[in-house]
Amino acid sequence: MKALVFPGQGSQFSGMGKDLYDASSSAKKMFQRADEVLGFGLSDIMFSGSDEDLKQTKVTQPAVFLHSVVMFYEKFATENFGMVAGHSLGEFSALVAAGVLSFEDALVLVSKRAMAMQKACEMQKSTMAAVIRLDREVVERICAEIEGIVVPANYNSSEQIVISGSEDAIDVACEKMKEAGARRALKLQVGGAFHSPLMEPAREELAEAIMSTHFNDAKVPIYQNVDALPHRGANEIRNNLVSQLTSAVRWSDSVVKMHEDGANEFIEVGPGQVLTGLVAKILK
Repeated sequence: MKALVFPGQGSQFSGMGKDLYDASSSAKKMFQRADEVLGFGLSDIMFSGSDEDLKQTKVTQPAVFLHSVVMFYEKFATENFGMVAGHSLGEFSALVAAGVLSFEDALVLVSKRAMAMQKACEMQKSTMAAVIRLDREVVERICAEIEGIVVPANYNSSEQIVISGSEDAIDVACEKMKEAGARRALKLQVGGAFHSPLMEPAREELAEAIMSTHFNDAKVPIYQNVDALPHRGANEIRNNLVSQLTSAVRWSDSVVKMHEDGANEFIEVGPGQVLTGLVAKILK
């Protein structure tokens, strides 16, 4: 069974989507419609903007989403796939592929999500760090023992867990992770503490928008970040999406569960091959 997986923030690159735009009139219309909905030339920035331009909060998340969804409609919408999942931001792309959200509704939510997260990041100095080759139980124990806010944020694979929290707490955590045997514990160049309690203001703001948006039941199961389980009902999908910003991304658990449920081919739909690499590590 084929499983479609959709990447999140960090997969962007200058020139992304230009091949799709040039090859198809239907793709061109989607890029043009996205520019209209957002009120600025997102497609121009994607095609010819610098790496720095693409790092702008209002650009990054809509850009990755748009690339993924256009690629889905152009190459995979008629494929016989049995399940979907997305990493963090990628969950919105997966919801479009599963028929839960319309393209335009999802794009609006992604834009609001980016802005809400940026505002939350500006409220307190915060960051994330990647912990390499340390058992998840040890990572969780160290996070729980540190004063201040620091939590596991992304369970990317058995070899990589990303932690998230206030800058001071992350600094302490990195030292303790290395003392406990981590191969590396390094801070990431990100805007703030995503998927941590520090995103609560963003969660509250986005929740209002999500709750006022129409959701359909999913045509195929979507394995959501918050619990790594398959969901099809509109209400449960909506509630899980609201919780996503302050909850860990249980990516490795999701991939294992999808494989257990019959997925024997994982296809990454979007810019880059980050998830392809993670799936290979998770399932060996």
